Amino acid sequence: MTEIPAGAPSLKRIHAKRLREVYRSAGWPCLDVVEIELLAAGLLERHSRDGHDLVRVTDQGIQYLAQAARNNRQVMSAHETLVDQVTKAMLRDGRLVWKNLSLRARVAPTDETTPGRWKMAMPDVFSIRNSSVQAYLEPIVHEIKVSRADLLGDLKRPDKRAAYLDLGGQCWYVLGCDRSGHPIAKANEIPLECGVMVYQGNQLEVMRMAPKRPAPELPFGVWMALAKATPVRDLGLPGDGLSDQGGLVVDGDQVG
Repeated sequence: MTEIPAGAPSLKRIHAKRLREVYRSAGWPCLDVVEIELLAAGLLERHSRDGHDLVRVTDQGIQYLAQAARNNRQVMSAHETLVDQVTKAMLRDGRLVWKNLSLRARVAPTDETTPGRWKMAMPDVFSIRNSSVQAYLEPIVHEIKVSRADLLGDLKRPDKRAAYLDLGGQCWYVLGCDRSGHPIAKANEIPLECGVMVYQGNQLEVMRMAPKRPAPELPFGVWMALAKATPVRDLGLPGDGLSDQGGLVVDGDQVG
């Protein structure tokens, strides 16, 4: 990682975003705190052109952006790996599975003065039982998180969870591990209306079961979205498309 001068402020995602914006722009200064912190870190520098004060990304800033891009690719790769592990577990259970759907869900009113509203939900993994009986479908939403910062940001969005719960009888958070091999969060950090799994040691382990709620009737719009999308049938792995390694562990017993 690019070395930041001692005493410079710690940098966050917003700093990398601003660096990318400056790199793609003419370099007009914003004159805000983010710009000051980037200047202090040596990732931006001031210069003049045709009598105008501008900013530009330094060589050190270019290195920082390159490292940030590599980190983003690693996170995306870890995310997709965990999505596939959850998908395989659901396929082993004989369920119909979709990835990266966009579904319209209803968010219930929080009080008498707040009306209900519709919200687009994009669960990482959505699955139903392979049944033609509506009452037996048991829709489940799995939300995958491999970054603690991403998880904490997600937990601040109760509307997102409400949309997932409207779509599924169960909603699960599936957590990855940090570089030390520890889960990115503890079960008690996740709202009680959601179950918690962790992917550790090449297997999914249940940290807390998801409460079973009355299975919602899938509205017509969801059925149309499922009909237009293609369920996952084969992940392109040897054999039947399901890895022989891993599995789902509940209370110490491996399932699947």
